[in-house]
Amino acid sequence: MKTSGNGKSVPIAAAPNDTAPHHLGHRDRLRQRFLEGGEAALPDYELLELLLFRSIPQRDVKPLAKQLIQHFGSFAEVIGAPLSRLTEVKGIGESVALDLKIVEAALKRTMKGQVAKKQVLSSWSSVIDYCRLAMAFAEREQFRILFLDKKNALIADEVQQTGTVDHTPVYPREVMRRALELSATALILVHNHPSGDPTPSGADMRMTRELVDIAKPLGIAIHDHIIVGRDGHASFKGLGLI
Repeated sequence: MKTSGNGKSVPIAAAPNDTAPHHLGHRDRLRQRFLEGGEAALPDYELLELLLFRSIPQRDVKPLAKQLIQHFGSFAEVIGAPLSRLTEVKGIGESVALDLKIVEAALKRTMKGQVAKKQVLSSWSSVIDYCRLAMAFAEREQFRILFLDKKNALIADEVQQTGTVDHTPVYPREVMRRALELSATALILVHNHPSGDPTPSGADMRMTRELVDIAKPLGIAIHDHIIVGRDGHASFKGLGLI
């Protein structure tokens, strides 16, 4: 309080609160930009910040988001990284890493749902997007099969084998046995190259030819073999290899 010229006491105006963390206003501005422009309005590190806001509510997470992007390469590679590798980054505990893996699982479930509700061959871009999300950033090779019915609808999506950083064993007779169990009439083969380069290797081409040769007498078509990696994807059908 202070005394005015006429002797009356008047309240003193409150000083601006200069002690509020500067990142609080940043969070509000970032949320508003997302509301107005969607994910396209934000670079990878800022989209990652939005996720980290909920996991780490009490501190500025911009430096951590930038560190994660620098360490792994992109938003997709951050959420696709194994939990054990995420927790190697200073500032990422198990609970924060788990939150990121939940986001990845939700995205995979959404993409798989989009593929499952349509004829696979009529929603090819969704198939590619799903395969890349599911496998492109894995650290070891995986061999996955999409089993289709006579209408090319998805019956099952199964990872048949997981191998090393540059090899996955594939057993053609086991693949056909599983296809017959599911009454599948067509298959889409998918595997990843952890190196990032999706170019088919000689071994990839030999294995694919063997599967095609075994499947044909059984009345099972192999529509494509897709290889995914961080740098894109390769389609055997698109390359004229099937």
